[in-house]
Amino acid sequence: MAQASHSLKHPDQQRPQAHESGKSIAREYAEALIIALVLALVIRTFLVQAYQIPSGSMEPTLLVGDHILVNKVVFGLRMPDSIFGLYVPGIDLGHYLFDLEPIHRGDVVVFVFPPDPTKDFIKRVIGIPGDVVQIKNGHPWLNGKPMPDPHGHFEVPDDQRTTVSPRDNFGPVTVPPGKIFVMGDNRDNSYDSRFWGFVPHDNVEGRAMVIYYSGNPDSNWLDWFIAARWSRFGGIIR
Repeated sequence: MAQASHSLKHPDQQRPQAHESGKSIAREYAEALIIALVLALVIRTFLVQAYQIPSGSMEPTLLVGDHILVNKVVFGLRMPDSIFGLYVPGIDLGHYLFDLEPIHRGDVVVFVFPPDPTKDFIKRVIGIPGDVVQIKNGHPWLNGKPMPDPHGHFEVPDDQRTTVSPRDNFGPVTVPPGKIFVMGDNRDNSYDSRFWGFVPHDNVEGRAMVIYYSGNPDSNWLDWFIAARWSRFGGIIR
């Protein structure tokens, strides 16, 4: 009995420990939350970011209402365009610190829109540095030959093409060093390099990877299950 009672502690001796334990738990939760927020910011900035498709310029590859994940580190480590949405004078943002995999023809890439850096566009790479790109009667030519175009979608009949629109007849142009030529898969309904020029390499934010959700963008968020296009979930973007 004596040994058993000797092992007990007075209740007053336990109160400070309980108080300290409460503070410790609160601090641990706060630290975990901060770490989670920092990790989420780092992942979104440098590794993977989610985007929603707002237009039909990439149909049928990507539909309005597709939600996609973009690999932001595949081409290298790129500095963000802003810090928490702020453009800080004196800090060189929006460029690659180093390159990894080169950009290939056929890649579907997200990039900072050159005429308006506040916007992100998504298109398919048609030409890389040194390529000669031309559009003849709406169809892309590459280095003097018709380009294999399995992803191209056309709505305008060939006999309704015009010689005065860059949509139908453009170039030839040579892609300069450090830039790419891009087009939307919906060839007749895409505002792309035919109209505003090349994309600098540093503007490319990453390569589109997968569709993680797809649904009618006009539906109420409560109807996400009904509006979902289940067959598109998990679709690899090629």
